[in-house]
Amino acid sequence: MNVLVVGGAGYIGSHMVRLLEQTGHQPVVLDNLSTGFAESVRQTKSYIGAMDDRKLVEQILREHQIEAVMHYAACALVGESVVDPAKYYQNNVVATLQLLEAMRACDVRKLVFSSTCATYGVPAKVPIDEQEKQEPVNPYGFTKLVIEKALADYSAAYGFGYATLRYFNASGASPAGDIGEDHDPETHLIPLVLQVALGQRSHITVFGDDWPTPDRTCIRDYIHVDDLATAHLAALQRLEHGTEIKLNLGTGVGNSVREVIEACRDVTGCDIPEQMGSRRAGDPPELVADSSRAQRELNWIPKYNDIREIVRTAWKWHQAHPHGYRKS
Repeated sequence: MNVLVVGGAGYIGSHMVRLLEQTGHQPVVLDNLSTGFAESVRQTKSYIGAMDDRKLVEQILREHQIEAVMHYAACALVGESVVDPAKYYQNNVVATLQLLEAMRACDVRKLVFSSTCATYGVPAKVPIDEQEKQEPVNPYGFTKLVIEKALADYSAAYGFGYATLRYFNASGASPAGDIGEDHDPETHLIPLVLQVALGQRSHITVFGDDWPTPDRTCIRDYIHVDDLATAHLAALQRLEHGTEIKLNLGTGVGNSVREVIEACRDVTGCDIPEQMGSRRAGDPPELVADSSRAQRELNWIPKYNDIREIVRTAWKWHQAHPHGYRKS
């Protein structure tokens, strides 16, 4: 299948591109490189540009006879979305609608959309299944939910087949150690802890030790980036015009902040100092996926269920690329 991967030079997108190539598909990358890196997809046909550039997108769709689109090009920092919501509405909503219109103009009606557990807000129960009410508490989660609603309408009116995949904490790196996570600023826990192990930070800050959890720190569901990619591929292969797939992606295993820090100590062999900070506004105490429906419908089982195995792949990447793509 010829697949346009929007945001394909980013963290999750680049791992998806690799899997597509390994399984005999022909990916084409479109990325504006605002957060992605050309080095992560240097062997793949790529275009530098924005998804709301209708002329460029339609050119790519037609020239490469694109059959489906995978969308990873969202702005995705919760805190930033609160202080700069305009950026999130413009990119995550307005630009994505332009992408959908370009697809419609070229009669490309299959889309795999990267959504997020942030659409659920603070859940009433954990683990979170797909029946949980979607009540996002920040602009990032809300903009993702807007597009979920738009896709349902495009499916009903125009015959779009789409998969909305709500995943939890993407983590880890390719086991080969050549592509991985590189964000500026970095906000994800595992790379932040590993930066302490590398001597790039003096300590890791734990945001609160008074949560209603067993060790009093927040619990999250960490899913390996390659497991995300295999689920996206399985969804892509099941898409037909008019198909609607809405699934959670996670391991179903929650790890606390302290458990992640301890896993990083075990894997790296480094003493990783920690300091206690205050709670961050809007942080739920626990977010863990019930992904049993995804496992049934996609015949998909996460390969990485042990946080140490996830950390081990991340550590291999960070050791080889201590400053990410930019200075490696």
